[in-house]
Amino acid sequence: MKRVCVFAGSSAGVRPEYATAARALAMACAERGLGIVYGGGSIGLMGTLADTALAAGAEVIGVIPAPLATKELAHAGLSELRVVESMHERKATMNALADGFVALPGGLGTFEETLEVLTWAQLGIHAKPVGVLNVAGYYDGLLRWLAHAVGEGFIRREYVGLLIVADEPGELLDRLAAWTPPAVPRAWMKPTQT
Repeated sequence: MKRVCVFAGSSAGVRPEYATAARALAMACAERGLGIVYGGGSIGLMGTLADTALAAGAEVIGVIPAPLATKELAHAGLSELRVVESMHERKATMNALADGFVALPGGLGTFEETLEVLTWAQLGIHAKPVGVLNVAGYYDGLLRWLAHAVGEGFIRREYVGLLIVADEPGELLDRLAAWTPPAVPRAWMKPTQT
């Protein structure tokens, strides 16, 4: 792995543990020589992540749609800032630049991005690890919902197994680095059709 894409909130959240985890993840990436690809913002957990990684000497690439570049206050000090036309182009660019994905706490955008790359893994669009940093139990509700969806017959257990969960940044990055794509059935599409 050379780069990890990090999805994170444009808000800091109410718990100081969230910013602490963003800083710890940035430091853990820098210590491992991993670059970071993220949403390009200078505020919230996104800004905390980027500022800490840059201060530690890590490469940080931001990808932000032009309409959000001013609203989200695009980070001006990144290794590289790519301004794209749409959210769809943003996600495709982030996917192309990264070798794995990590979700820090965040809101609807963070959930949507994380679930989309998890769906892409299920469909075989990519074979990259997807993980969540479960800071202070933030993702416990998501994990319960996924288990409920399995129990109700909407998600196969092996697809939920595509999601790596850890409480500490170093543990999560180690698990992403050691991850190999499992052989999961492709119910609807062949890899060449994705």
